[in-house]
Amino acid sequence: MFDIDLWREIFQSINKNRTRSLLSGFTVAFAILLFTILFGLANGLNNTFSKAFVDDAANAVYIRSGRTTKANKGLQAGRRIQFKNQDYDYIKSDFDPSIEFITSRVYRNVLANYKNEKNSYSVRAVHPDNKYVEKTKVTHGRYINQRDMEMANKVIIIGDLVREDLFLSENPIGKYLNLSGIMYKVVGTYIDDGGDDEERLIHMPLSTAQQLYGNNDYVDQINLTYNPQYNYDQAIDFSVALEKKLKERFTVAKNDQRAIRVFNMAMQNKGINQMTSVLGILILIIGMGTLIAGIVGISNIMIFIVKERTKEIGIRKALGASPKVIIAIILVESVVVTTIAGYVGLLAGVGVLEWAGPSLKTYFITDPSVSRSLVIAATIILIAAGTIAGYIPAKKASKIKPILALRDD
Repeated sequence: MFDIDLWREIFQSINKNRTRSLLSGFTVAFAILLFTILFGLANGLNNTFSKAFVDDAANAVYIRSGRTTKANKGLQAGRRIQFKNQDYDYIKSDFDPSIEFITSRVYRNVLANYKNEKNSYSVRAVHPDNKYVEKTKVTHGRYINQRDMEMANKVIIIGDLVREDLFLSENPIGKYLNLSGIMYKVVGTYIDDGGDDEERLIHMPLSTAQQLYGNNDYVDQINLTYNPQYNYDQAIDFSVALEKKLKERFTVAKNDQRAIRVFNMAMQNKGINQMTSVLGILILIIGMGTLIAGIVGISNIMIFIVKERTKEIGIRKALGASPKVIIAIILVESVVVTTIAGYVGLLAGVGVLEWAGPSLKTYFITDPSVSRSLVIAATIILIAAGTIAGYIPAKKASKIKPILALRDD
């Protein structure tokens, strides 16, 4: 039952002993402030790593070709490695259990015209699976399909910024766009979390680009995603085996690092995961150390407060106060001060993160923030510690005889 007299006494005691209350409150607020900032910075680093690869599948593998730097089996260095459709078919068939999606790519630059609007753009000719490898999000219409590939249809999917540049407020679906003198039907628009660079691209069927821009079966790059059931080590083993087979296929020296390059996101993700795990453990240790320091601080202050109020306790007992009431006054006062100070520390920590957030991007910390539930849990721990720390000496003091308490110096 709510006792207004008890609460009046508590706030009178806090007001009367401002220095004591501020000291105990500062200890809690500072601990929560540091706790909030530390975990906020850790989350900011995790956000940076997550956003760096947000526009590509997490299990992507990129296969690029270059020139040989070492002679091998009678073939001279400087030989240009050129992928073809047969290499795409080889990878897709021989490594089928390890592959989720796969696409080849051909790049071209074109001048696009629609009515009175014109601009230069890059074309990315791909297979239908590119939608999943690149995490492309179709907003209107559709993406490239297998029929487009088989028929070499003159259809394109344009990025959202291309749509804004050329079609303004007009719906582009079904319209025809002139790309360097060849008319293509727009069948879809897309957005990409990769940002402006990705949304200023035009996608078309790979077979169409090969037929119209060179009449050959060359491809510039092959990208795929590995089996999502693979762990990091299995994924890395797959890409190592893939690179080895491709080097054998093109008669490239095993130690030639430029002729055929296979970049597996699993290697990057494994390193990032290990680094963030170590960082999380360090932050947790430091955060727990901060909480422990706060617990020790509030505990010492509570012991001092009870000791300081021994004479007051004696007077209350002489006037008929029960041990239960005496303990309640001390504990509730401790909980009130700790709760208010914890909330102030939380607000201060969040405020510091929001204020410093924009400038922290220079240090690869993006949108530093912390879960409110985590900080509230830390505050509850401090409240519990303060309660326990206050209860033991308060219980002991409540058992002192009034005459002894009044004589306490």
